[in-house]
Amino acid sequence: MPGTRPARHGIIHRMSETATAQDEQPAEPLPAEERMRRRRADAYRQATRVLARTGLRASLRERLAGLREAAPEVYDLDEPSDLYGNGVVEALERRVAALLGTEAAAFFPTGTMAQQVALRCWAARTGSPTVALHALAHPEVHERDALREVAGLRTVRVTGEPRLPTAQEIRDFAEPFGTLMLELPLRDAGFVLPSWEELTELVEAARERDAVVHFDGARLWESTVRFGRSLPEIADLADSVYVSFYKSLDGIGGAALAGPRSLVEEARTWRHRYGGMVFQQFPTALAALIGLERELPRLPDYVRHARVVAAALREGFAGAGVPWARVHPEEPHTHQFQVWLPYDADVLLETAVRQAEETNTYLFTGFWGTKGPGLSMTEVTVAATGLEWTAEDVRAAVADFAGRLPKGARS
Repeated sequence: MPGTRPARHGIIHRMSETATAQDEQPAEPLPAEERMRRRRADAYRQATRVLARTGLRASLRERLAGLREAAPEVYDLDEPSDLYGNGVVEALERRVAALLGTEAAAFFPTGTMAQQVALRCWAARTGSPTVALHALAHPEVHERDALREVAGLRTVRVTGEPRLPTAQEIRDFAEPFGTLMLELPLRDAGFVLPSWEELTELVEAARERDAVVHFDGARLWESTVRFGRSLPEIADLADSVYVSFYKSLDGIGGAALAGPRSLVEEARTWRHRYGGMVFQQFPTALAALIGLERELPRLPDYVRHARVVAAALREGFAGAGVPWARVHPEEPHTHQFQVWLPYDADVLLETAVRQAEETNTYLFTGFWGTKGPGLSMTEVTVAATGLEWTAEDVRAAVADFAGRLPKGARS
């Protein structure tokens, strides 16, 4: 009809003007949290000196390139890809069982799933749904009550002290339980481990109560230095062990449950029921094999050098006149530990990022968490890049960091 085209043209013209006007409007400012996230990411990428550079903070391009470069060292890439847990996944399971000295191991997409399955299997075998654990254990703090809500288990807390339970606490505990779960190391208490003698006595105390023992060994790989024992010797103390492939081995994800063959076969059934029978998992399995090949042999070096770094941090803060600073444990049990400082978390985070932006040295790359009025804590990891730091390097970085803290920010 006459006039139709001009009318449509007018509508389109007005829409175009509106879109142009919208395009010209200034963008909404980013929330402060997102601005800090981007600053941290940029500072980390540009830093020439960090104590640990992990795949978690690498770009997709970097992760894919690393996988492509290293995968031929650990598996024949001309083999067929995996389907529902065969192929490279089975190869990974055999490798883990051999490293831990167990009869078998099963791959799981997550540690949460692996431990739920292990603990419900033990509950059925012992006839007790009660699991004794530490108040700071991962299932109690980070899994939204999954053991109770999903697995139908009941947990009882042996202790809340920032250490592993003692044998006497196990013997004196008032409630019966079928399984004792021990997180080795206990991350939220400062990546702490007992001594070997304390651990063996602790396990014996559980056996006296006819309980089975399960190790939450997400970071068990690096415990050999503290214990002075091999991985098979450590794993042999427990009835079952869970290990992670990304927390210390820098993998993409995934976990394994290791133990007696009959338990592992039962766990495979529950893995399927939980939705863990994933169609293909070759990137995760390959990354785990790479971690076992490359990172696992280096972990003892990381642990030993973490002790050097921790001592230098203490000396640095003392020399800078910080009135109350704590490195916990004073001599780290693993290659990870805590640093506590008497400042608000946002002050410490800003100072750490600003130091990295201005000096390319990123001393504290993690988040600072508020632990009380004017008191904050961060976790420190020492890995391959940390081996390049001398004690003097650490002390100099601490002095520079402390000098950037605003006056009057302490509690």
